Amino acid sequence: MKLFKPSELIINPDGTVFHLHLLPEELAEKVLLVGDPGRVRLVASFFDTIEIEKENREFVTITGTYKGERFSVVSTGIGTDNIDIVVNELDALANIDFSTRTEKAEKKSLTLVRMGTSGAMQPDIPVNSFVLSKTSIGFDGLLNFYTDVEKISNLDFEEKFMKHTSWNKRLTTPYVVDCSDEIYNKMCSDQTVEGITISAPGFYAPQGRELRVPLLDPELNDKIGAFRYEGRAITNFEMECSAIYGLSKHMGHKAMTICTIIANRIRKEANASYHGRVKEMIEYTLEHLKA
Repeated sequence: MKLFKPSELIINPDGTVFHLHLLPEELAEKVLLVGDPGRVRLVASFFDTIEIEKENREFVTITGTYKGERFSVVSTGIGTDNIDIVVNELDALANIDFSTRTEKAEKKSLTLVRMGTSGAMQPDIPVNSFVLSKTSIGFDGLLNFYTDVEKISNLDFEEKFMKHTSWNKRLTTPYVVDCSDEIYNKMCSDQTVEGITISAPGFYAPQGRELRVPLLDPELNDKIGAFRYEGRAITNFEMECSAIYGLSKHMGHKAMTICTIIANRIRKEANASYHGRVKEMIEYTLEHLKA
């Protein structure tokens, strides 16, 4: 039986996990992930009851109930590096016995649903759409530090994408991972758009934005927009989805991402007053996830 040493799994003196400052019993099995710590309280405003509130750095958690069902909402901050922290610690809370520092014999499969905002990469995706990310492409490289990435990735997709874009060898090798079919089917409706979502390791150059420093490949976004895999187009950019999908696949959790489109990069359109639509996305997600 594997023993998780104190240097590998850090448990705080009060028994909480290192970054999230949560006890195992404080986590619900259905977890909503948001980037912005301020959005945690917005999500929790839909809850009927509040059980706990915890905060450490950018990681804010509220656990409560929505229509009688228990949910946790956790802020991740921006980027897949933070997702590496959050998903590993959520899994530890669910599947490691903190008293013995060993894996539990009976594993829990968490439902992890990210709710975010995003920019569309196809002209026919309107601002204010809800995109469900059926597939995610990781430009971040995080999953490449873990074993067996080939077993959970779409290698054919990766090869064809790199060939189409003439992928520069200085860039991290992208990986391609699908969401949970079960959660996708629960959340899919005529109000959503099926998506292939790129998770970028930055907001500016990795998403094709150029300020004072020129881009390595100024044509990369055009190549991305023109790429098709089995007739499917890449729909949007964001910054966390790929790591959530990859780590969830490794750990046996069910992951999904829904994003409100607040800008269309091709049509140069944006909705600066998107907050009302984000509230509608939150309610949509809660309604489709509850039993």
